[in-house]
Amino acid sequence: MVNASNFGQDFLWGVATAAAQIEGTATQYGKGPSIWDTFTAKNGKIKKNHKLDPACDFYHRYTEDVALVKLLGFKVFRFSIAWSRILPGGRGEINQEGIRFYHNLIDECLSNGIIPYITLYHWDLPQALEDEGGWTSFSINAAFNAFVSICALEYGDKVKNWIVLNEPFGYTSLGYMLGIHAPGKTGLSNFFPAVLHTALAQAEGGKILRAEISNANIGTTYSCSEIIPNTQSDNDILAAKRVDCLMNRLFIEPAQGMGFPTADWDLLEKFQIEYGTWRLQERMKFDFDFIGLQNYFPLVVKYNAFIPVIQAWEVKAKSRKKPHTAMGWEINADSFYNIVKQFAAYPNVKNIIITENGAAYHDKLANGRVEDPERIEYFKLYLSALLKLKNDGVNVTGYMAWTLMDNFEWAEGFTARFGLIYNDFKTQQRTIKDSGYWWQDFLKR
Repeated sequence: MVNASNFGQDFLWGVATAAAQIEGTATQYGKGPSIWDTFTAKNGKIKKNHKLDPACDFYHRYTEDVALVKLLGFKVFRFSIAWSRILPGGRGEINQEGIRFYHNLIDECLSNGIIPYITLYHWDLPQALEDEGGWTSFSINAAFNAFVSICALEYGDKVKNWIVLNEPFGYTSLGYMLGIHAPGKTGLSNFFPAVLHTALAQAEGGKILRAEISNANIGTTYSCSEIIPNTQSDNDILAAKRVDCLMNRLFIEPAQGMGFPTADWDLLEKFQIEYGTWRLQERMKFDFDFIGLQNYFPLVVKYNAFIPVIQAWEVKAKSRKKPHTAMGWEINADSFYNIVKQFAAYPNVKNIIITENGAAYHDKLANGRVEDPERIEYFKLYLSALLKLKNDGVNVTGYMAWTLMDNFEWAEGFTARFGLIYNDFKTQQRTIKDSGYWWQDFLKR
């Protein structure tokens, strides 16, 4: 039986959230629209046509929610700053009400003995900047740097732990290539410039934080999945290699000073030539204090000539008769172990924090209780693998569960429940699930 004490006294246990997914008040208190406000207003983009506002109404209920973080026994609360709450137009005039809100939230954490970990960009780009091209536009980097500087100067004396970007591959691929997330753009002509400007942003954001904040602990987060070829055929192995280049290597390697992973895929070589990315190699490099990893599932892929560009196809967990969550995501703690080892092998990765990990199930509130035994089993499996990583010499120093409470899960709307706390979205009534109580008990042991 794994206990929190097995990980040592200094290990950081936390919960993660994101502004767009919980805050609500999308058009109030001086906030400008974000790409997610715009995207969710369009019919057919989100499951059941769910709308973003009021989400969990965290803006009004943050004191209650921070108290719940403390009640469950967590020491870290990871949240993000909504760019368009600070800068409604993406740049220029600062919204003082937005500045004040995050001061109040930070102070609430600190007064409860909770360490704030702030994510600067968690997918909610100001719509005003998207109107100029968003992440595809060269002007995005100056705008992002100005936003980072404002946050560093405002909050840097109180907050020392910073995450520059959340899952850069997530928002560049889903938002600028496949079009299933905001802003809904498609094609390589959008994807490649978004990738380049994002790789610059993660490094330049880190450099600004380093310059402006004394004793800062600076990281950035990557979504990651072990990529497994369906068979040992050459075609499947090469398909898996291409997917690995995109999903796991595309952003960490530029930060490491290696540039984009061009050697393993000629498409990325063309990208490098067309955009002259080798000239920007030094600008894309930054020595992070920690790397945040966010793992939910492995990906088994097979070659498929009919899929454009990537020529790879996912073989779903269900069709392979593997255990999976309500989202169809394979439950595989060994794969979690393997992918963390893969990232730990980079020479400049000094420290890894698991900044998201969790599972969605079809939770039901009955007689004031939410029984979610599958989620408890999920955490037991993954925490055992985490302890094995630590015991095998990987410098993993923290773990943050996704997520504090059921929230707006992007294209899934309110249908995917990942929380340790059940949220009734009509009444905003919070109910701690059995898994939340399990964590409370686990963290005492």
